Amino acid sequence: MQLELFPSRTLATYIGKMFALRIVAVLLMLVLVLQMLDLLGESGKVLAAPGNGQGQLLTYVSLRMPQLISRFLPYSVLLATIITLMTLNQNSEVIAMKAAGLSAHQVLAPLFLVAALTSAVTFAFNERVVTRATSTLKAWQNVQYGPIPLESGTKTNVWLQDGPNILFARTVAGEGQSMHMDGVSWYRRDPTGMVTEIVTAASATYANPGWKFRAPVLFDVQSARKAPLGRDETYAKSVEPVQVTISRVDADAESLSQLNTSLTAIREAGFRTTELEGKWWHKLAGPLSALLMPLLGAVAAFGLARSGHLFVRAVTGMALGFAYFVFDNAALAMGNFGAYPPFLAAWAPFVLFFLIGETVLIRTEE
Repeated sequence: MQLELFPSRTLATYIGKMFALRIVAVLLMLVLVLQMLDLLGESGKVLAAPGNGQGQLLTYVSLRMPQLISRFLPYSVLLATIITLMTLNQNSEVIAMKAAGLSAHQVLAPLFLVAALTSAVTFAFNERVVTRATSTLKAWQNVQYGPIPLESGTKTNVWLQDGPNILFARTVAGEGQSMHMDGVSWYRRDPTGMVTEIVTAASATYANPGWKFRAPVLFDVQSARKAPLGRDETYAKSVEPVQVTISRVDADAESLSQLNTSLTAIREAGFRTTELEGKWWHKLAGPLSALLMPLLGAVAAFGLARSGHLFVRAVTGMALGFAYFVFDNAALAMGNFGAYPPFLAAWAPFVLFFLIGETVLIRTEE
């Protein structure tokens, strides 16, 4: 029996169902409370846009809630682990299981199974729902909660350096050679940095090199005169589509495959990709944090409840879990600064706390 992961199917089902229900309950509690607080802080901005009402508030909730679920699901698994194991301990069920010959790992095995399924669901949810909701919400916030840009992948308020000059686009859509801009402005600057001319147009397309402005209008700053040029003109010849990609890549709003495409384009252009590589790896390591929570919270499962140390064990389990999240965020930040390699920044916290959890469990219970 010691070599079997699930010696009793009935017992595994009982513990797994208990754990899963508590994960859902804790997650609902956290998300509902945090969503209400977030909506109280953001509703004024949403309703300030002309024409917005209750429908737009519901739209905001539908876009914001997936982010909250993704962010706080690992915390929910940690809290559900503590609650489940404390309940089993207080009812002397852990003592009964150990008296029947189950090891500590066999007691925790149903929790690991549920946590593994939670990690898989989290990864799929992040890739299919959270990235799209994040992209749409950020595009909506960039237009101050006005009409939501309809085109997928639209970038807003893009500023690009063209030598001493500046290129601005209200929106940018498309990829590569087919990229186009709307609401474009090109600012010519003298050696002192002062703007001398402003060329505006309703749209622009990539002309390889440069961007062809459709029916541009020239404004001369010195004479304060505005005049249409009467023909299409090409400006910002040093600005390429890859610069737009680099300037507006948002790892949180892109799926794993989309981020991989962006990384390839940035590498080919010869730019640094350390920060984005760390976030790419973290898209894989992040969901696995749910798998780690039963191990870090396992200290609450063992020891006699009547000894008076159950509360201390529960606090210790929560401290280990929250320490993991702190270290994970710190390692990712260090990776963004280039202090850690991207792979190490994403995976070191998981491996370190897995070893810590296993050490505590084996030395105290096995």
